[in-house]
Amino acid sequence: MFEHGVIRYGLLRLMYALSIIVAGSIGLLMVLSPSSVNSLMAMPTDNPMVYGIAGSVFLAVALLSVLGLRSPLRFVPVLLMELVYKTIWIVAVALPAYINGNFPSWAVTTVVIFLVFIIGDLVAIPFWTLFEKEPVSKKKAKATKAI
Repeated sequence: MFEHGVIRYGLLRLMYALSIIVAGSIGLLMVLSPSSVNSLMAMPTDNPMVYGIAGSVFLAVALLSVLGLRSPLRFVPVLLMELVYKTIWIVAVALPAYINGNFPSWAVTTVVIFLVFIIGDLVAIPFWTLFEKEPVSKKKAKATKAI
């Protein structure tokens, strides 16, 4: 079925595990104890609603990554979403802030973590599988014919 390349299941699981640990712990702290994240990373908590949204998204990624450990290929879109939003943040938010001299010191840690995830996702995600057609199961074929 997947004759285009090798699927690196170990790397996929590693990326899911990293997401569980990093996004899960930061997301949980952002939702339950924003002041502790501020203490640990010097990350400002100016707008609690936006901060809560970010924490909720991190926590959701971590929870979905738990499922990715069991079915790595089915949950590749979770890693793809991480890859996309982290790349967008670095290119559209962090880089312009750095160029303009408005780059906060707390964001250095965030950039480093994001770059580790971006590189890991680029290596682990089997991009060619995202564009292949799924094989039609017999059950699905019968249901389609009935319609």
